[in-house]
Amino acid sequence: MSALTTDAPVTRTRLPGPVRAVLRLQRGVLIAWAVIFTVTAGILLWAYGPGGNGAAADWQRKCTVHGCDWSAAISAYHLAYAVAEFLIGVIPYFAAALAGAVVGRELENGTARLAWTQSLSPTRWLATTLAVPAALITAGSTVLVLLHRLLYDAHKVPVTWNWWNEETFIPNGTIAIVQPLLGLAVGALAGLLQRRLLSSIGLAIAATGLVHTVLNFTRPSLWPWVTRVSPRNTGYDAPLNVLVGDQGAVTSSGGHVPDTCFEQAKCLKSVDVTGYYVQYHPASHFWPLQLVETGIVLAVTALVLAAAFTLLRRRTA
Repeated sequence: MSALTTDAPVTRTRLPGPVRAVLRLQRGVLIAWAVIFTVTAGILLWAYGPGGNGAAADWQRKCTVHGCDWSAAISAYHLAYAVAEFLIGVIPYFAAALAGAVVGRELENGTARLAWTQSLSPTRWLATTLAVPAALITAGSTVLVLLHRLLYDAHKVPVTWNWWNEETFIPNGTIAIVQPLLGLAVGALAGLLQRRLLSSIGLAIAATGLVHTVLNFTRPSLWPWVTRVSPRNTGYDAPLNVLVGDQGAVTSSGGHVPDTCFEQAKCLKSVDVTGYYVQYHPASHFWPLQLVETGIVLAVTALVLAAAFTLLRRRTA
């Protein structure tokens, strides 16, 4: 008697059609993103592991009472750190160029209109076009931020990066995760406005740079400063490891005025200077500044996306 066997049907998980189409059309730029992510992650891991260990060992071995000498290992560690931060800083511009190129190209060559005639609405087309790279870039950026934070606290070598420096501040927190989303939104709007490949890329990169410049300029004002007042014989008394802002002289009435005397006793007496003040952000302000700016970037991203979808609906009505 032979046993009857039935083969159970094999269920394969297939991506939705629009997602497959996006992956196929954007495979070039997605491969480029994979290269950027892999190279940056590799550099950070090398600096955290053998690169950082070798630099730390050289620093301890070469430091004497007369000072410390830099070795090739220390220089390589610093170079790797700087290159990794540079690559993380480039990601928002890459995202802007990606979205501008894809949207502008598909509008220029008619691929978008062809998709709209195949039961894919313009709104869904744009949402899918942005959703796939947004998911991949956000996931990769999150990993890079975690690796950067791991490296930031790992090795005791002559670190020249302060927590408030733009190159270090951004990749050390949530801003580096949301800035690429803003880049994608700006790139999509640029593509809809220009409807040409090259001009869309140019406008997207320029607009992203403008937004980042404004954010970098306003960042110190996103959280209240700490103000320290010191007596005249002490001079300016800012703590270590802080971002220094405004500073000047204090009068007998408690007013803050510009310091025009530069510690000249006769001048100080004539203008009624009794002490000095200095405003600063301590290291404890890192996360408040990060989270406030992250919220601003997300809000601007939402506004730019709303403008992009509104423009698309009006042009395809």
